[in-house]
Amino acid sequence: MAQHYRFDKEKASRRPGVTPLKDAINQMLERYSLRNRFDQSYVAAHWDQIMGTAIASRTRSVYIKEGVLFLQIESAPLRNELLRAKSKIIELINKDMGSNLVHDVVFV
Repeated sequence: MAQHYRFDKEKASRRPGVTPLKDAINQMLERYSLRNRFDQSYVAAHWDQIMGTAIASRTRSVYIKEGVLFLQIESAPLRNELLRAKSKIIELINKDMGSNLVHDVVFV
């Protein structure tokens, strides 16, 4: 015979001393000093969401090293436009990350 699932409220409630997964991951990143590297890879992976698809589609590579964001842009006019908006790019990324991750932008 098939067993049926029965909801048990006592088993479903959170017990004291149980940490939510989000908090556990944040604690692990802090303990092993991985937060900075995690944030750097997050920016590279979510570049299209941060800057938009128009800019992301013309960007060849994005990486952060020692607080400097390196961008390789295919379009020269877009590169010049972004060069003028360096402070806005830094502000957007730092606001999205909630920390002072980037302090300079270099166009390769």
